[in-house]
Amino acid sequence: MTSALPPLAVPRLVLWRHGRTEWNATGRFQGQLDPPLDEEGRTQATLVAPHLLAAGLPPEGTVVVSSDLSRAAETAETLTALLGVPLRLDARLREHGMGCWEGLTRDEVAQRYPDQFADWTAGRPIRGRGGEESAEVADRAVAALADLPPAQVAVVVTHGGTAGRLVERLLGIGPDHRRVFGPLGNCAWSELSFQRAGWRLIRHNSSVLQLPAAPADGGAQPPALRAVPSLSDDTTPGEESDRPSTDADAVL
Repeated sequence: MTSALPPLAVPRLVLWRHGRTEWNATGRFQGQLDPPLDEEGRTQATLVAPHLLAAGLPPEGTVVVSSDLSRAAETAETLTALLGVPLRLDARLREHGMGCWEGLTRDEVAQRYPDQFADWTAGRPIRGRGGEESAEVADRAVAALADLPPAQVAVVVTHGGTAGRLVERLLGIGPDHRRVFGPLGNCAWSELSFQRAGWRLIRHNSSVLQLPAAPADGGAQPPALRAVPSLSDDTTPGEESDRPSTDADAVL
């Protein structure tokens, strides 16, 4: 069972995952280690921030709070620069601590800790890894939100695992339904609104994809902008993969 939610002073939440890091691109677990954004991640953040602003973030009514890990804080700064508001940093929004897995690739975890890896891919509790339990992550992240000042909307810049635990806790979803929602892609966001007696998921895993440049010879035009997450390298439409080739932090 999930813990009772404390009252929050903000009725609208935008959960924004940080941009890509080199470790995301190579399938290496980050956890609470602190690799920086790569150039693709910086481009993602710069591209997405204006779209978040256009979705209705009044400077006088928006608070932006971020994990203090550099990949999240740098992502958040692209938005606070546009809004002209201060950035709040909170260590309670850090990624799920992954114990002995941090710094390892998926393949390395599968080779060194096959039983743990089998638990992870099956969605079961992971025995012997160390780090944090899912409920602990949700507890600390919700506590960070409970300390926010009154505002119309809060943009919460965090990590894939922590964002997932927050959505579950806010919606009252238990571990048996953990994978009802897909994980946030790099620089993707979800939005929740408090309506009547509870939280409601308004949108999930929204993202902005950069259009390719138009051809110089006046040929075929690039495709229209799509606000959907890109598929992982080894997934085709209509199929699922518990082990995409990149972004080890994406599925928890």
